[in-house]
Amino acid sequence: MSWTDERVELLKKMWGEGQSASQIAKELGGVTRNAVIGKVHRLGLSNRTSAGGGPESGAKPDAKSEAKPRAPRAKAAKPAREAPAKAAEAEPKPAAAPARKQIIPAGQPLPPQPSANEISPEALAKVSEIEKKARRLTLMELTERTCKWPVGDPATDDFWFCGLPVQAGKPYCEAHVGVAFQPMSSRRDRKR
Repeated sequence: MSWTDERVELLKKMWGEGQSASQIAKELGGVTRNAVIGKVHRLGLSNRTSAGGGPESGAKPDAKSEAKPRAPRAKAAKPAREAPAKAAEAEPKPAAAPARKQIIPAGQPLPPQPSANEISPEALAKVSEIEKKARRLTLMELTERTCKWPVGDPATDDFWFCGLPVQAGKPYCEAHVGVAFQPMSSRRDRKR
């Protein structure tokens, strides 16, 4: 399947109307949902989740797609004008918006990770002691019975793996299991 000018225009039109990638793929035929998503990204079309409420690309939306998002807002605002006191009482308090995952572009450094700060000092002390006794294996020396905990920067010659005997059913030694696998209750408390 090739992206002809007609197919690209149909894709832009349907995307601007708010059609899903699956719907567009069905309409075009001979193309998958993922191919549609890829083409949308290559064309620089909006992901339709911006605060502006409309496409950010050069594609101009038609009157239908502009009217759809605004109609429900106008209906919801109408009762509030008629009885402002009742509307204020009836309106539930807005819940906190769920946190969205931040997407970091390739090549950019990651933000500081909170989990490193939340590891108990006892566990870190135990890891420090264990790493003094570590076998310092290379990737090619690892087996199913050696701890695969990485230490150092993989881009340097000073990078190695722990190599101590693993805990049964785990990829790490006892000390590194204590850091890597935290009990469910502490993870649950951290999210709050």
